[in-house]
Amino acid sequence: MPTQNYNGGLLLISETEVQGYLDDGLRCIGCGALIQTERKGELGYAPMSALLKGFENEEVLCQRCFRLRHYNEIQPVDLTDDDFRLLLNEISTTDSLVVYVMDVFDFSGSLIPGLHRFVGKNPVLLVGNKVDVLPKSLKRSKIKDWMRQQANVAGLRPIDVMLTSGKSGDDVPELLDMIEKYREGRSVYVVGVTNVGKSTLINQIIKDATGDSKDVITTSRFPGTTLDRIEIPLDDDTFIIDTPGIIHQDQMAHYLTPKDLKYVSPQKELKPKTYQLNPEQTLFMGALARFDFIQGEKAGITAYFENNLMIHRTKLEKADDFYSKHAGELLMPPTTENLDMLPPLQRHEFKVTEKTDIVIDGLGWITVPANTVVAGWAPEGVSVLTRRAMI
Repeated sequence: MPTQNYNGGLLLISETEVQGYLDDGLRCIGCGALIQTERKGELGYAPMSALLKGFENEEVLCQRCFRLRHYNEIQPVDLTDDDFRLLLNEISTTDSLVVYVMDVFDFSGSLIPGLHRFVGKNPVLLVGNKVDVLPKSLKRSKIKDWMRQQANVAGLRPIDVMLTSGKSGDDVPELLDMIEKYREGRSVYVVGVTNVGKSTLINQIIKDATGDSKDVITTSRFPGTTLDRIEIPLDDDTFIIDTPGIIHQDQMAHYLTPKDLKYVSPQKELKPKTYQLNPEQTLFMGALARFDFIQGEKAGITAYFENNLMIHRTKLEKADDFYSKHAGELLMPPTTENLDMLPPLQRHEFKVTEKTDIVIDGLGWITVPANTVVAGWAPEGVSVLTRRAMI
């Protein structure tokens, strides 16, 4: 018999039935965590009243996913990177296809150290997501060749490379065809670091396959949204399995408030900005990063960052004082009240002999010409590195 709910209406499921699902291992459809009703504030918590309503609406979510989805609020959980890695270890024991999703805007920050240990002998399909944020003038064939070269440098030998936009979903049918081609009746594990758009991409796959326009998996700009494996059936015996994103603590996103994340996560096509710099000039990217042109001929320096991130130019000799005086105000994000969250900027000097990208993990990059000496500054703990120029 249906029981009465708290508003006097009729529930289609009783607390006893919900408890039965909990005892059997009910999981949040948003993040994959096991749902529990006893330990508020811990992983998978949801009050019984919310679960009863969730079953009515066919949206069974933990409290964390509910608040993230409906109010854009993030509740921290007590999980470490090691916890996530343990969940990936089982992939090497399976016979499956591994779809490795990377962010083409933040390729170096998308690399998973030791990925070969997780995948074992399973084939890897490399997917470059968020291709829609790159300038349209850049040919896709060139991006794919560049991705394959960078993957080879990192010790990866993907069976194929695919570019997608999880946000628009335009490439999903082609991706599904490619997955079907290579999976050969096996299950598919989708892996990647946090914030590469794995869950958004899988939601697009579900929409394309079922025609349902509603998101299933919780997505956001916040790192670590998926907390456990989520299985989506492909047929009676195989699944697409969304795994938790490996957390890279050296990514910029970990040092920013939710309000400031919009300055580091491009949602639209990048508009590169080129500056004619003389030696001993400096560019500030808000208060988040700094670039020094130390030595070389006067040259065009092209910056690739989120379009709303303000870039300021000054003389190198005045740069330290400029930052001390204006960080959090003229130079923002972050704002003055959040500046203390940001570690001090650390200097990394490079002498480059060919056209090179100076990459600040999770923020963007600056392309510099050959035969120059430059320095990149980023918050202590955030990686600054060089790579062969993408563009």
